[in-house]
Amino acid sequence: MLDNLTAAREQMALSLSFHIVFAVLGVGLPWLLLFAEGQALRRGDLVWYALARKWAKAVAVLFAIGAVSGTVLSFEFGLLWPTFMERYGGVLGLPFTMEAFAFFLEAIFLGLYLYGWDRLSPRAHWWTGVPVAISGMASAIFVTTANAWMNAPVGLVESAGRTVVAEPLAPFLAPTAGPQVVHLLVAALMVTGFGVAAVYATGLLRGRRDAYHRRGFATGSTLALALAPIQGIVGDWASRAVARYQPVKFAALEGLPRTSAGAPLSLGGVYDPATDRMRGAIEIPRGLSLLLHADPTAVVSGLDVVPPGDRPPVTVTHLAFDLMVGLGTGMIALAVAGLWLWRRRRATSTRWFLRAVVLAAPASVAALLAGWVATEVGRQPWIVYRLLRTSDAVATQPGLELFLYVTAAVYAVLTISLVAILRRLATGAPMPQTRDEVEVRA
Repeated sequence: MLDNLTAAREQMALSLSFHIVFAVLGVGLPWLLLFAEGQALRRGDLVWYALARKWAKAVAVLFAIGAVSGTVLSFEFGLLWPTFMERYGGVLGLPFTMEAFAFFLEAIFLGLYLYGWDRLSPRAHWWTGVPVAISGMASAIFVTTANAWMNAPVGLVESAGRTVVAEPLAPFLAPTAGPQVVHLLVAALMVTGFGVAAVYATGLLRGRRDAYHRRGFATGSTLALALAPIQGIVGDWASRAVARYQPVKFAALEGLPRTSAGAPLSLGGVYDPATDRMRGAIEIPRGLSLLLHADPTAVVSGLDVVPPGDRPPVTVTHLAFDLMVGLGTGMIALAVAGLWLWRRRRATSTRWFLRAVVLAAPASVAALLAGWVATEVGRQPWIVYRLLRTSDAVATQPGLELFLYVTAAVYAVLTISLVAILRRLATGAPMPQTRDEVEVRA
């Protein structure tokens, strides 16, 4: 039997991990879809038209799965964390309401887009896809600002454990909102780009070197690889915001037990609370002070600035952060290699590069999930940083573990169904010769 706190945490971890993958694909894929259909309109090109028809079906499937998992999450907030919603629902009401409007707008225009292929003029049809892309990105922005506020709460006055004044725009004014939103949006586009590129890279590796596969691969890989170096810069910005507004989380991310001048940069390792040291870590002397302050002698706050009961689980937070950074660094290296190969027109024929792009698709998802683990676990033991502990926010009614098991079963069925559908959509086919043939095969 799981206690309520453990069951609630595991259910949120499962639900968020499941939902975020489809959410980010829902953010990125409509933009690629608009690009492909726009190219088809400008050039009258059947290859681009075939890509657009294929990707439209993928968008529809991902939207349906994301809608189900997002609905589950919305119920979980009230079911699992009633104290949190009671105290801070007024603060988070605006972004959650705006996210709901964005969702319905996306659903309406996605319906128009999917059923309008043969019923609207080509340009009118393309324009119905624009609100889909904008709404999907807006939903991600609104939800992320709510999470950013939980990391750095502002704009409220509390009395006797109740919120008496709440600034409606507080989530958008949180100091961590900017870097966290940009970091997520860039990650969403990268995951989408690598996912699309991997599908067509697999086809190229199997000898399907037609224009359909080459353009699909080029579109996805160009998006993902172009953003990889940018994500490195954004990630540095986000880390500095964490260091400023959540120093204890930053110490856990970097595996820094003690406040020190000339703090070392720790790579890997496991935190030992008995000795207050990182076991097995590779330490770069003065590396963290140099990276954070451009001064190898600068002081960096460690875990010791708060009592042990106020510290997050260090090992999980640190290793998740290292995994995200390590995978991100590998993607930047892949971007450099890709630029070199594209300039020599060898990207679609170099097998090691195609294999690397295929591997980059699951690696980008792993980096995304690792980033969320670092963000959420690193905030513990607080559900709202320094205002409400997670243990004080959880529901008290018995039997929460039952909801965890039911949720896991539902997600297992959804996953199996989704994989089967996407595998069917991803199957390659000879290039059609007419527009009618494209519509039949799509």
